[in-house]
Amino acid sequence: MEPSISIGDHLVKRLLDLGVGHVFGIPGDYVLGFDKKLEESRLKFVTTCDEQGAGFAADAYARLNGLGAVCITYCVGGLKVTNTTAQAYAEKSPVVIISGSPGMGERYKHPLLHHMVKDFDTQLKVFQELTIASTVLDDPQTACQEIDRVLSAAVRYKRPVYIELPRDMVDRSVVAAKSGFEEEEYSSDPHVLDEALAEAVEMINAAKRPVIIAGVEMHRFGLRDQLVRLLEKTNIPVASTILSKSVVDECNLLYMGIYEGSMGPEVVQEYVESSDCLILLGTFMTDLNLGMYTAHLDPDRTICVTSEKLSIRYHNYENVLLRDFIQGLIEAKVERRPSEQIPHPEPIAPFSAVPRRKMTVKRVFQGLNAFLADESVIIADTGDALFGGVDLVLGCDTYFLSPAYYASLGFAVPAAVGASFAVPSRRPLVLVGDGAFQMTGMELSTVAKYDLNPIILVLNNSSYGTERPILDGSFNDLHPWSYSLLPEIFGGGKGFLVETEDEFEAALRAAREDTDGFCLLEIILDPHDISPALQRLTASLAERVRPR
Repeated sequence: MEPSISIGDHLVKRLLDLGVGHVFGIPGDYVLGFDKKLEESRLKFVTTCDEQGAGFAADAYARLNGLGAVCITYCVGGLKVTNTTAQAYAEKSPVVIISGSPGMGERYKHPLLHHMVKDFDTQLKVFQELTIASTVLDDPQTACQEIDRVLSAAVRYKRPVYIELPRDMVDRSVVAAKSGFEEEEYSSDPHVLDEALAEAVEMINAAKRPVIIAGVEMHRFGLRDQLVRLLEKTNIPVASTILSKSVVDECNLLYMGIYEGSMGPEVVQEYVESSDCLILLGTFMTDLNLGMYTAHLDPDRTICVTSEKLSIRYHNYENVLLRDFIQGLIEAKVERRPSEQIPHPEPIAPFSAVPRRKMTVKRVFQGLNAFLADESVIIADTGDALFGGVDLVLGCDTYFLSPAYYASLGFAVPAAVGASFAVPSRRPLVLVGDGAFQMTGMELSTVAKYDLNPIILVLNNSSYGTERPILDGSFNDLHPWSYSLLPEIFGGGKGFLVETEDEFEAALRAAREDTDGFCLLEIILDPHDISPALQRLTASLAERVRPR
């Protein structure tokens, strides 16, 4: 007789098979039985302050590890991670949402159980809109197959999935499935791939000024090394998008900078938009990536390939995988381009603090450029933490995480928790505005609880700084917090109040040396001081929202 296993144990085993080492969440009565299994397994259950914090932590973990997981209770917990799940779906981050729910035996005659909203499947219906695959493990005969099906979808499509586990199913025994997770192998249609490559190679070789725009899917599908090989072979210049920053070594002589229409550097915009052959690899055509649609990319000169579609000029090709197309270009007879003068990020200048000079957004990021080292993980929240961070020059082994498409405030601090567990050898540097911090900054308690040591820069301008230039009003004002005193409340870490450049320089130096716990730098900024990139963005947005 084949050995048996419980449904809960099978789910734990499959997560371990796929390289998940940590699950983030909040306990609740409908999921306590599975929480106990997590605690007794080789998985580490990381308890956060709030479900949204757990969701953002799992998202960051997934971006760095390849798969993440969040575990919460029914509805009151589950519905609080809908925002983080929506972000994971929009930005292709493979997060497994595991939710406990009322037992199947409790549902007879539809009693009004606590945490219910409408029907027992209400939460399932919500997550079906936010995930690539979903299931309720209500049948012992199919539970193992359903777990494998849903997890396979997360791995293949790099999008979140939903698994609902009724509490009386956690310990139900089922026949053990085959050992190990067998990921399905997918390949391109060879005939379609050959035709697409033939047209692409002809177009590239005929071009006088081809340009590659490397998108975020090069990160998500682990294609950064292939991108480097393609650049080395072809000598074609490359730009990234705001969402894919750090996809290529920004000191590479072929790297031009970030292209984002008129929001980005003018020399990059002119070079890209004058190209007679644009090669978009894994690039999302979002409004922020395209500079609020100030980009001018002619489809008649464009090769656009993502994990979901491939188009060359006005021709569409089906069943061609992104990885196969890029590998095909590497192996094809693409002519090597002669070297020429191209735009390039300005070299990093030494930061020399001017004593008693008030801090500005520009000087924050100039100071950070001199402070950064390779092998960093930089996490930027929405706002000037992100747009100012665009000017940071990152090395070949640096990760830059941000919600640069979905643009949800509150990502960065809980993301530091996920990143710290995903790559414990790297110390996260967190860039967050005071508005975003007030949403999820209490996850510093989680940071202190697990003895994590990120460096957090709170850009304190006493307002929602992104909104103020668009349309100002008292609704943009924040209640003042003494952010630098928070380590005293959490019983761990060190706080620094920074008002001048010399204080900033000293605080950075102290934070670098103190690796025993987290360091929080509260940087006081003028409420109307914003980065040039944010000035360009808000000017575009203001035209859309101001009353006529």
